[in-house]
Amino acid sequence: MKKILLLGSGELGKELIISLQRLGAYTIACDSYDNAPAMQVADECEVFNMLDGDALDAVVAKHTPDLIVPEIEAIRTERFYDYEKQGYTVVPSAKAANYTMNRKAIRDLAAIDLGLKTATYAYANSWEKLKDAVQQIGLPCVVKPLMSSSGKGQSVIRKFEDAEKSWNYAQEGQRGDAAEVIVEAFVPFESEITLLTVSQENGPTLFCAPIGHRQEGGDYRESWQPAAVNSGLLEIAKEMAAKVTERLTGNGIWGVEFFLTQDEVYFSELSPRPHDTGMVTLAGTQTYSEFELHARAILQLPIPELALLKTGASVAILANEHSENPTIIGVENALAMRGIDVRIFGKPSSRPNRRMAVVLSSDKEKSSEEVVKMGVEAASKIQVLP
Repeated sequence: MKKILLLGSGELGKELIISLQRLGAYTIACDSYDNAPAMQVADECEVFNMLDGDALDAVVAKHTPDLIVPEIEAIRTERFYDYEKQGYTVVPSAKAANYTMNRKAIRDLAAIDLGLKTATYAYANSWEKLKDAVQQIGLPCVVKPLMSSSGKGQSVIRKFEDAEKSWNYAQEGQRGDAAEVIVEAFVPFESEITLLTVSQENGPTLFCAPIGHRQEGGDYRESWQPAAVNSGLLEIAKEMAAKVTERLTGNGIWGVEFFLTQDEVYFSELSPRPHDTGMVTLAGTQTYSEFELHARAILQLPIPELALLKTGASVAILANEHSENPTIIGVENALAMRGIDVRIFGKPSSRPNRRMAVVLSSDKEKSSEEVVKMGVEAASKIQVLP
């Protein structure tokens, strides 16, 4: 029985724990607060600040796991190199975790080392340097913290007077202790996709059908699979995804994000773990969900088939208020609709715009647009009350 130390216990971690346990793994869920979603289904749990390197070392030494699996960005990831030297396996690798937890490292790897097409970009570690970067990149431009999750701290500068507001917002949304931001030229894209990519120890790199998504406030609101993508552009995206994941090394699923114009593909970002937009795969859209794929890959179990089975969508259910005891109502009304399922995460508290659940919609005959519409209608029947 493999012992898994999961660093980060949100809704993605919860689904991963379930998939790992179904394959016989023993799981320890870690996060900075008690009763996080994954802790509710794990064999054991630990509550501590994962940015505290000494505390992280102590938990690793206490449990001596077979696999250390990071699920969030706010971790003292540089310690992972030491863990690998001690004989621990970090998923997908210490290198991958360190590069992808920091937008500067992964962007330079993609653009400079691998020559992948990206938006023009610059860095700034102060308000004064941000002004210089905005003048260099031009307007409109996008400002992102080097370390953040779910779109937190990201904003678009359309006029120079908004630059200071963007700098302050980025600092508020920053995870970790890095104050630096990346400033990107605005790409006039027609769509953006997530290409879930699976690296295997003893098998070929696999690609799920592309996932489209709509963002609002830097976070996804709906995602759908498959996204309509020109076959030529999809092949380019697959080549890019294969290059960057191979360079980062390790086994598991990667959420590789791209911007698509009419005739070009831009590499955007990369997550070395299940992706939030990939929750659509819980709707049974493909042979295995992204969580089952990740579990199989990191446990080095075979994946004999990966096929698209039907069209699906995931629609986020958000809280509107702060609460230490939120209640979700209307689920029975949503489930009365054909082709609808619901996943409630079990987060112990809520705050404005916190994702508390998702509606999953699917159909073998309907288009992605129709399935998204189904999901949005079902989601409108559900409320998060304080």
